[in-house]
Amino acid sequence: MPTLRQLEYLVAVADLRHFGRAAQVSNVSQPTLSQQLRALEERLGVVLVERRMSGAELTPVGREVADRARRVLV
Repeated sequence: MPTLRQLEYLVAVADLRHFGRAAQVSNVSQPTLSQQLRALEERLGVVLVERRMSGAELTPVGREVADRARRVLV
């Protein structure tokens, strides 16, 4: 089961489309945020975020999970 922290990180990346900025607003290091998102992807068995040099883009499944995560976090 995903942790609330992992869901928070996913929503931050969804909102900011950048790992570094998402880590900054989440008050963690970028490697920590990235590792937790990879762990979430492994746990769910899907790719949630396409990692690019210019930032991050959620996959269709990633957008769906992020939308659900927002509701859980509220």
